[in-house]
Formats: sequence, structure tokens, C-alpha cells
Amino acid sequence: MSTVTFDTLKFVKTLKESGFDEKQAEAIAAAYRDASADQELVTKKDLQVELAPIKVMLGVVMGGIIALIMKAFF
Repeated sequence: MSTVTFDTLKFVKTLKESGFDEKQAEAIAAAYRDASADQELVTKKDLQVELAPIKVMLGVVMGGIIALIMKAFF
């Protein structure tokens, strides 16, 4: 899994520019950082690894279906 960097200084500056005072902006930034720290992101490679066995099983099932259709009609 991968992580995302979080620029707390930029986040605090944005909140201050929106009307929050510095103490409120810092508290919100800290709360967001703490809440998002435990999150895991799925990468493209993670999905490929998880989907590989499913693709194989789908191929086997499709092959079986085609074999049954061929047997029924030929």
C-alpha cells in the first residue's frame, strides 16, 4: 500500500485565509492528519495482483461454457 504526504502548513494557511484563526486551523489540520494517517490506499499494482487469480478462474469458466456449447451443438 502507498501513503499520501500531507502538507499541514499549506492546509493551515488555507484555513486561515478562509477566516479561521490560527488555533482553530492548527486543530483542524491535526485532526485531519490523525484521521487520515491510518488510511491505506490501493495502488494499480495491488489491484493487478488481486485480479490475476480472478482472471484465470474466469478463463477456466468461459472455457467450460464454450466446451458445453460445442458439445451440445456439434
